[in-house]
Amino acid sequence: MPAFLVLLPVAAALLLVTVVLAPLSLLAGRSGRRWQPQRLALYALVYVFADLAGVLAAGVVRLRCLGGGRDREERLVTLNYLVLARLLGFLVKCSGWIFSLRVEVEPPIPSSKERPRDGMVVFARHAGPGDSILLVHSLLCGAGLRPQVVLKQFLRWDPCLDIVLSRLPHCFVPHRAEAGTSDAIGSLAAALHPGEVLVVFPEGGNFTERRRRRAIGWLNRTGQFKRAARARRQHHVLPPRMEGSLAALSGAGDAGAAVVFVAHTGLDRIDSPARLWRSIPLRTAVRATWWRVPDHAIPAERQARESWLTDQWSRVDAWIAGEWSDPTPTPPAAP
Repeated sequence: MPAFLVLLPVAAALLLVTVVLAPLSLLAGRSGRRWQPQRLALYALVYVFADLAGVLAAGVVRLRCLGGGRDREERLVTLNYLVLARLLGFLVKCSGWIFSLRVEVEPPIPSSKERPRDGMVVFARHAGPGDSILLVHSLLCGAGLRPQVVLKQFLRWDPCLDIVLSRLPHCFVPHRAEAGTSDAIGSLAAALHPGEVLVVFPEGGNFTERRRRRAIGWLNRTGQFKRAARARRQHHVLPPRMEGSLAALSGAGDAGAAVVFVAHTGLDRIDSPARLWRSIPLRTAVRATWWRVPDHAIPAERQARESWLTDQWSRVDAWIAGEWSDPTPTPPAAP
């Protein structure tokens, strides 16, 4: 928290400097008129402000739920989901204004009235800055679901995420997965109720070509030659980490939950600071697709589940490859 209190005036000062120096950007040629420094500085200020506002809102929620009562825990969860929804909505809206972010989903996200009457486990590709924010925002604000997220332990350094998500069903995964992590993921999936969704990123991190090569090398070193061969044929995804993914599938079976796969592209090529700089503002929309698999269509045996999950991940890879090769340009958004 002290670090974020310091970052707020720093972000404001950075924005002021970039605005004052804006005339120099006009002298930098055509690329200078895209205002990358100003956009990045403004978003940094917006994010820090949203984070601090979220901490204050979480404090108000705690005060409102100090009293006893049978429904105290449910009120605490409901109000924290409301805080999360408003923060994500604010950040996504600002991303559209600052970076010209647009999201296209096909088929469209079902509304809360159309959603199925069971829990769900969502396996999503992880690639590009902010893709997890867009996914959770779509589930929470678009579909009216209550997401429970499996995310990396280091994100607890974000005060708002640490406070708000710690009051909701979640699983923080340490850098080196510890014993019991898979059990925790499986327990979350097994406890899903209608209207709840467990969000899992099977790759364990953002896709980059370097991580893909490292993952294939690890599969070969550990004697998983068939999986390594499959991974070499998948050029846009990392091979899924099986222990946590299989635990989620097992829990989904216990809860009678459906499984949904999400593929997306549009942010995945932004895999370095240099590419981020060149990509601002975004010229193409973020495109996403999804498909639902009922629990009875998921194999019961572990080996069959591994093969089935790899097949689904190949489908994710094939969809992305098709989008990358699509010659139809997306009209650029107004800056």
